[in-house]
Amino acid sequence: MRSLLIALWFSLLFLPFKGPLPSLILFVSLSFTIMTLVFLRGYAHTLIGHGGAMMQRIRSAKLFRPSPLVTRSLLLFVLMALPFFLRDYFLDVAILSGIYIILALGLNVVVGFTGLLNLGFVAFYAVGAYTYALLNVKLGLGFWQSLPLSLALTTLSGFILAIPALRLRGDYLAIVTLGFGEIVRLILNNWDSLTGGPNGISGIASPHLFGLPMGTLNRYYYLILGAALLTYVVVSRIRSSRIGRAWIAIREDEIGASSMGINTMRYKLYSFAFGAFWAGLAGALFAAKMRFVSPESFTFMESVLILCMVILGGLGSIGGVIIGSVALVVLPEVLREVQSYRMIALGAGLILIMIFRPQGLFSVGQRVPKPLV
Repeated sequence: MRSLLIALWFSLLFLPFKGPLPSLILFVSLSFTIMTLVFLRGYAHTLIGHGGAMMQRIRSAKLFRPSPLVTRSLLLFVLMALPFFLRDYFLDVAILSGIYIILALGLNVVVGFTGLLNLGFVAFYAVGAYTYALLNVKLGLGFWQSLPLSLALTTLSGFILAIPALRLRGDYLAIVTLGFGEIVRLILNNWDSLTGGPNGISGIASPHLFGLPMGTLNRYYYLILGAALLTYVVVSRIRSSRIGRAWIAIREDEIGASSMGINTMRYKLYSFAFGAFWAGLAGALFAAKMRFVSPESFTFMESVLILCMVILGGLGSIGGVIIGSVALVVLPEVLREVQSYRMIALGAGLILIMIFRPQGLFSVGQRVPKPLV
């Protein structure tokens, strides 16, 4: 019955675009496909058993298996070589993917590690972007002079929001953070004398590194790549530290963590401030890349998109969040040829993930990271 309902739902979505006959064909095709998959699921244990035995034979064989260091070095080499092969359009998409990776990893600290639902994360993104824009345009400060101030202000805003908000839990916390995001957007939209209002701020300078301008896409790609790698390394290390373990303990059982001597309120404050730090970094990089910021770039739907990246990849999974970020940036671009259907396809894919894989593509379950050596 569930298979038929899913097929019927997709067919009804398809009906306004193509008419009754194509919708009926889609309904029949989806029904057959889903029921076939459900039927084959009964043989999954047998297939998994055979696959496990085959993998065991492969492991026991004297085959060359690259170490994680070799794999990561090869991946880094490929990422470094991308600007030599990609056109400007694809390079621009890669830069945007890097910015969203930083954002998603920052939100993953709050939602994935600590288990706090934050629906206003885009507010910190906006604070970071506007702080750099104002310092650059109004005061003439360069990117590297403005960046510490931008990060400090964003981290402070996360800390200030967390003080009253963390007295709440669950849906109430989500509503408070959502309201904070909307307040920030409305301030940016209405404070014309400072932020330019709906017109935004233009004329933002691109950064320089060792006297070399980073305005071209090729050079800016390497700056974003370095920032994304830094975010990945720091978040990975902090997850395996004492603070990261405290966050995971709070996520799994806050009362139990408190009874074991963990100051839950303090570590929640750390989580909000640490996540806001990375949002501020992404905001500054976004403003420097676009050379223009406006309130339309920091709407509630941006918070939803970043949250979808975290959920799609798997709450608490660093590698999964990276893959989810790239997927939700690249897929709409791949589906640009079918403009009318790409958001339907994206939404339908997310719904299927929530039905069949609610823990995300790369969930970490109850595992606790290994300690640092």
